[in-house]
Amino acid sequence: MRRGLTLFRTIVVAAALAASAPAMAQQTKDGLNPTGQNPTADSVNEEFLFKQDPKIVGRVTIPDGKAASLIQPQGRDYRAFRESWLPWIGGLAVLGAIALLAGFYLWRGRIKLERGPDSGKKILRFGTFERVTHWMTSSCFIILSLSGLNYIFGKRLLAPVIGPDAFAVVSQYAKYAHIYLAWPFMLGIALMFVVWLKDNIPNRIDWHWIKAGGGLIGNDHPHAERFNAGQKMVFWMVVGFGTAMSVTGLMMIFPFALTDITGMQVMQVVHSLIGVVFIAGILAHIYIGSVGMEGAYDAMGSGKVDLGWARSHHDLWVEKEIGKVDHGTRRPVRPVPAE
Repeated sequence: MRRGLTLFRTIVVAAALAASAPAMAQQTKDGLNPTGQNPTADSVNEEFLFKQDPKIVGRVTIPDGKAASLIQPQGRDYRAFRESWLPWIGGLAVLGAIALLAGFYLWRGRIKLERGPDSGKKILRFGTFERVTHWMTSSCFIILSLSGLNYIFGKRLLAPVIGPDAFAVVSQYAKYAHIYLAWPFMLGIALMFVVWLKDNIPNRIDWHWIKAGGGLIGNDHPHAERFNAGQKMVFWMVVGFGTAMSVTGLMMIFPFALTDITGMQVMQVVHSLIGVVFIAGILAHIYIGSVGMEGAYDAMGSGKVDLGWARSHHDLWVEKEIGKVDHGTRRPVRPVPAE
């Protein structure tokens, strides 16, 4: 009797389930659950939220309110720039500058020191303080550039060669060098601005120098003062780009001090773009001051240059210096063996 009653109950439940199955299927097809609610309508619509606010923010109880940002579309744009566009822009800027300088060297060759009656004599071009300032700033710039390029190209070029562990160590120390050497670099930018500003004000002489090709094209040497138009361009590039790199760099050293996450991403984009253009411009400066022109390195090497070289490239400055000698305000130029 008991077995019969159990069997009867089982048949009744099965029949009820079979009868309700088509209705449940129809509800599921219509987007309704068995309770009659539409889960799609009640769920979070990401597209709708993005139309209301550019980012999805939750609620947190910790002091750092930035942790409440769950999704930020601008972060995807920044990641796409950093991983796709930045390597191409940086590679074209740096490698393009090297290729142009190599082509110019093959076409023009090294600008030779012209021998004349003043050759063999030396004239002081830069004092000790000026040279120390220059080399401090330039040394920091080189390390900052290499560590910055490691950020862009390291995992693509260096990591496959030395392995992930060694690359992690190199990148960590490169980060330390980038942060700490930024301070003497910024100091050097400020000192150069103060020391050389009076000699780098553009004037009509610079325009004539530019129209004559600066002595780089042809064999004529246009008139120039202590700094010619090309050197003044380098000066203002260093001051302008150096200031921009300093400001954006400080914003990243002290994150979120003055801006939010979107502002931080903008700072990194500006910092990286100016950085690669800065490197390309300094490569041209290094070329002219080393292999590109004979006698140019002595100006920042020993501080003294050949008087004949100075008359060829900075004749107006030499005349002014000789005038100071005539008035007894400087030591006379004495003939010494040329180095």
